[in-house]
Amino acid sequence: MTISEESAPAADAAPALSLGPDELPSWPQYDDGERTALLRALEQGQWWRAGGSEVSSFEREFAAYNGAPHALAVNSGTDALELALRVHGIGPGDEVIVPAFTFISTSLAVQNTGAVPVPADVDPGHQCLTPASVRAVATARTRAILPVHMAGHMADLPELHKIAAEFDAVVIQDAAHAQGASRDGVLVGADASIACYSFQNGKLMTAGEGGALTFPDRESFDRAYLLHAVGRPPQDTTYQHVTGGMNARMNEFSGAVLRSQLTRMAGHTRIREERGALLDELLAPVAGLRSQTRDPQITANPHYMYLLTLEGDRFGPEARDRLVELLKERNVPACVNFPPVYRTDGFWAGATEDVTVAELAARCPQAELIGARGLWLHHRIMLADPETVHRVAEVIASAVDEVGRP
Repeated sequence: MTISEESAPAADAAPALSLGPDELPSWPQYDDGERTALLRALEQGQWWRAGGSEVSSFEREFAAYNGAPHALAVNSGTDALELALRVHGIGPGDEVIVPAFTFISTSLAVQNTGAVPVPADVDPGHQCLTPASVRAVATARTRAILPVHMAGHMADLPELHKIAAEFDAVVIQDAAHAQGASRDGVLVGADASIACYSFQNGKLMTAGEGGALTFPDRESFDRAYLLHAVGRPPQDTTYQHVTGGMNARMNEFSGAVLRSQLTRMAGHTRIREERGALLDELLAPVAGLRSQTRDPQITANPHYMYLLTLEGDRFGPEARDRLVELLKERNVPACVNFPPVYRTDGFWAGATEDVTVAELAARCPQAELIGARGLWLHHRIMLADPETVHRVAEVIASAVDEVGRP
């Protein structure tokens, strides 16, 4: 018997399947490691990176974890993206290709530099930017391609690098979801491009807020360091602001917490890989429900989110929103997908192409579908034991069946 058959409504309208309020692991997770780290930062007597050691230690450890020569910790993932763009000298008059389906920070960081974000469509399966969609919108003004490793699934960096080389552009990775991810055995930080990460409260490792960049060379790290520290070199005591910049420095308490969070990443990734595969298997029989697919080249996916999309004529225009409501009522942490970036007012507050929403929607049909019919589940679901994951699948199947009824 399949999940769908098990969850079919009984004639006497049996009570809806639901998880218990405390059945899933909590998030964020912490223990004495974080407590010890915070005290260590407190008692060193210097709470900013210029006088302490926690942030610099975290940078070394995070770089090693992601296979990168260098890392820089900053205040947020958005700051990380903006810094990466500025390191490459991107600004007014330049175009940067971004996925239409992503959180607004990807395009906002481009606009913060004065450059123009150019939305391109994503793959309907893995939901990352595709080389074909990039090539379709690239022009002589293209200075960068900014793929998002959606939910931890790495984009096709080798092909994107080829296109970037043709247009004399660079690749910058939005790896907010992808700490420790790898493609063909190559870790995200080992690619020949800058990668940008987020440590916001819901991310795979967190200090409430925060971000980081990894770099393929010392030159780009040094440039980013100056920019993130208001143009001031390390150990400067005479206010030698050698370039413009911003104050994006991370404080010592955040660095200390992230050092402890990092120690869990490898173990959590192994568990999420196993539970994510289990959830894929359990939900495969559910009619009208598609899970994010996985390219065979992906060798490690840390699974920031579990992505689902409703498909087929049995679902009306409100079905996705109703499904999210039902899942939350039944203690499955769910949220609607990001809308395409161009369907937010914030996108039009900055520099844009001379196009309309309708024109962008026509060139990004998959982002339109995923934005309107997609949802995501919090990654803590994939830290649960197998029995609980089975129950999660049953609750989802039952709720899908309910929203799909005439």
